[in-house]
Amino acid sequence: MNTIPYIGRFAPTPSGPLHLGSLVAALGSFLDARAHGGRWLLRVEDVDSSRSRSDYIAAQMHSLHCHGLCHDGTVRVQSAHIADYLAALDCLRPHLYPCVCSRKHWHDGARMGALGSIYPGTCRGKVLTSLAPTDAAIRLRLPDTTVTFHDRLLGDCCFSLADDIGDPVLRRRDGDIAYALAVVIDDALQGVTDVVRGQDLVAATAIHLTLQSLLGLPQPRYLHLPLLLNPDGSKLSKQNHAPALNDATPATNLLAALHHLGEDCTDYTTTMPVPSLLEEAVRRWSR
Repeated sequence: MNTIPYIGRFAPTPSGPLHLGSLVAALGSFLDARAHGGRWLLRVEDVDSSRSRSDYIAAQMHSLHCHGLCHDGTVRVQSAHIADYLAALDCLRPHLYPCVCSRKHWHDGARMGALGSIYPGTCRGKVLTSLAPTDAAIRLRLPDTTVTFHDRLLGDCCFSLADDIGDPVLRRRDGDIAYALAVVIDDALQGVTDVVRGQDLVAATAIHLTLQSLLGLPQPRYLHLPLLLNPDGSKLSKQNHAPALNDATPATNLLAALHHLGEDCTDYTTTMPVPSLLEEAVRRWSR
């Protein structure tokens, strides 16, 4: 029997207002945490300085509040914790190498994998001599092995790091820390036991598990929720100009998210008070 208190989290990137796809992920993680009697944390994933804007942080928090999704504890803002990620990079030195390849340089002819084009390893033989900012990205040299994990919805998932993933960037050429490293460190430092997020990150979990193993960090349980898609099959996202949530209609939005998650919505109405709707949704949560 698991005796570790449940800690979940929602971690949006402040690159735009929340949309219905964001709400699906937020609501799923919130309901799972509350159904387990656990805590639900909020994190601002703003290490990508080219996309993040402070005004969107306030807008996203306002949307969550309007939809009754109240977080526990203080909000962790990634840009305030760069030292944590640099310390992890230092620990990973034996597994890192500098990469001077531009995306245009290696994308042509690259094999496609589970996360897009697979880096061909052009710079794999280089030796990392310094973590100081240079005109080079820093990549993780992944072991030639297969990663298998159990997803609470999808069952057993299996990825070959060499054939499906390829060596990921952990620090970009502009100096920004990559999501893959930051999310692993944040989850460990915040004591996250359960990661509930969208299925677009299933394959990335293989990288996260590898980093957790190399750094000796605990490995959370994972639940990847079905994505909300556009009519053309693409993910509903800020990059695809998904419309912002209408914060004036929270019950309508929550019902749409619950329907997408396959939850029992019998007797729900758009006139229900949000707290009552969420209380019943926690009781009915079926994941």
